Amino acid sequence: MNLPFIEPSFLSATASFKKAKTVIIGCPYDGSASFRPGARFGPSAIRKASWGIETYSPYFNKDLGLYSIHDMGDLELPLGEKKRALRLIRKALSKILAAEKFPVMLGGDHLITLPIVEELAIRYPDLHLIHIDAHTDLREDYLGETLSHSTVMWRVIDHLGKERLFQVGIRSGTFEEFDLARRMQSIIPSDEVSLKSLVKRLRNKPVYISLDLDVIEPGLLPGVGTPEPGGLTFHELISILKILHPLHVIGFDMVELTPDYDPTQISSVTASVILREMIFAFCP
Repeated sequence: MNLPFIEPSFLSATASFKKAKTVIIGCPYDGSASFRPGARFGPSAIRKASWGIETYSPYFNKDLGLYSIHDMGDLELPLGEKKRALRLIRKALSKILAAEKFPVMLGGDHLITLPIVEELAIRYPDLHLIHIDAHTDLREDYLGETLSHSTVMWRVIDHLGKERLFQVGIRSGTFEEFDLARRMQSIIPSDEVSLKSLVKRLRNKPVYISLDLDVIEPGLLPGVGTPEPGGLTFHELISILKILHPLHVIGFDMVELTPDYDPTQISSVTASVILREMIFAFCP
């Protein structure tokens, strides 16, 4: 007799790849972590924690049961071969885009955003990126390494240009990074007026959103690789998602959950709820 087994997938992500409108894929790479490694375990922790939350969101008045979502699981990535791992992420995204699905990418450290942007920029020449994070990630190199979660947004502007990066929640970086951000005018205050102005500016433009969970106050979500005091509350992040909701978002990622640094699992639960809310805010 064949016994039933529950596959490890995000809550309600039960549609087949063919029928799904949205596809979730885990990118468990943390080979560029500069402080606390372990973000490779983030995608599986989010999935596991999601089974303890509800499918309904009182913030968006929506239910996951009404969405057609497929969870592909985690990519098998060679952790010691950075460039090959990034190529595999890009190849997986290419498959999702070729099938005309909405991609939801789970990290892993923030470097996973680079191959995603590289692939998306081919299909969307006017691509814009909203980067929600505690850190600027605008170093030209980190300890001589140009491919790092500390350099990822510098590499991104190599592809998009300085005028198509917008950063929200930023509160940490070097003097040089903040000086560059000021000259680019990339940092957007997280108040309602500033964000609504950004939405007006980007209306009808293709937008990708990259969310680093360390944007949240570490006292509320401590399980991240590089915690930084002074962050957003959960409700402040939800307010930001609601304001950004009208944008033409063509995909998003959520990165840097490092679950082993939070034995209470509150960080993983919070991350799974944030993923639910991002699905409601941006997915078809």
